[in-house]
Amino acid sequence: MSTLGSHHINGHSSKCRFCATPLNQSVVDLGMSPLCQKHVKPEDANKMEKFFPLHAYVCNNCWLVQLDEFASPEEIFADEYAYFSSYSDSWLKHANKYANKMIEEFGFNENSLVAEIASNDGYLLQWFVEKSIPVLGIEPAGNCAEVAIEKGVRTEVRFFGIETAKAFSEKYKKADLLLGNNVLAHVPDINDFVGGMKIMLAEGGVITMEFPHLQRLIEENQFDTIYHEHFSYLSFTTVNQIFAHHGITLFHVEELPTHGGSIRIFGRHTDDESKPIRSTAMEMLKREEALGFTNIELYSKFEEKVKETKRKLVEFLIDAKREGKTVVGYGAPGKGNTLLNYCGIRTDFMDYTVDRSPHKQGNFLPGTRIPIYAPEKISETKPDYVLILPWNLKKEISSQMSFIKDWGGKFVIPIPEITILED
Repeated sequence: MSTLGSHHINGHSSKCRFCATPLNQSVVDLGMSPLCQKHVKPEDANKMEKFFPLHAYVCNNCWLVQLDEFASPEEIFADEYAYFSSYSDSWLKHANKYANKMIEEFGFNENSLVAEIASNDGYLLQWFVEKSIPVLGIEPAGNCAEVAIEKGVRTEVRFFGIETAKAFSEKYKKADLLLGNNVLAHVPDINDFVGGMKIMLAEGGVITMEFPHLQRLIEENQFDTIYHEHFSYLSFTTVNQIFAHHGITLFHVEELPTHGGSIRIFGRHTDDESKPIRSTAMEMLKREEALGFTNIELYSKFEEKVKETKRKLVEFLIDAKREGKTVVGYGAPGKGNTLLNYCGIRTDFMDYTVDRSPHKQGNFLPGTRIPIYAPEKISETKPDYVLILPWNLKKEISSQMSFIKDWGGKFVIPIPEITILED
């Protein structure tokens, strides 16, 4: 694990986590920030928090955009993890639709094994259980695993990698469908992780992984999706190289609207020729090359766009406050903490935020110490503006909270740039 002491004071000495090339090209420096899901409990409100550099670099060999590892996965995910997938209705629908699609396309049945890496609270595997298909959840956070087990989703509490893959392949069997949603970006040792997938995948099996697409992050200025839990920011070009290195061929890719624009990759053993490479994969590689994802210039222009977004958001909040308006937040997501800490937004600009998850209510946001309440608080205080921090769920949230229009309240979206939602 990197430590502050291992970096040159006037430079940067880390190496790419995939290909070990020295990292010299900055993409964006978001300053110092605390871990985004470590909400501050009331009894710790006067205690110091740890802040870590939030600075993304790109490898000019394999084009992997990445953060240094200052906080270990154990520090971020183990034991109590505040994010529970099932609190988003749209995400549950997404998971159900995925399960039906996989069963239909690949014919999984009661003789198959569907294994999910970072299975959270069983939000996805429950749909396979419902159809009597055997499942295995692999989840490092004990509190999330507990909820999954209560739903009847068989779950093991463990981080995934080569050793875990060997142990579970033996204890259960190899997976016919091995999947991971929003986990590939979360692993510091990407070679150990993908190497484990190669071991855990049954002959003739399918891997699917979903993750936010680097193209969307750069084109739509989604800098707030950069936080310490996300060690990597992935293009299809880079992921294709990483999987190929470990004997897995990506044969298909789909674009998804989730998390501001994601891709779902489909992989199989390289020697499994029963699944030919589809045109979707070839077209995505060509498109990324044409857009400049293998050219340093694309990455060097990003930071100025980010600074301008910060200036516009802060200007809006200063004007609103000078006019005597009240501003609150909706949501306590990781991306919101990057945004608020980078922009220096505290209770001087935003009175509080709300979240549906009882695991977050009653605590404070990390770094900014903005209090988190239940959504009902908005009806009580009738704010002028509600800043939607999980902007990728803006439709779901603005529809659930449409009653703010009764007193003239308006929703504000911060990304790709500040927008006030009009009727």
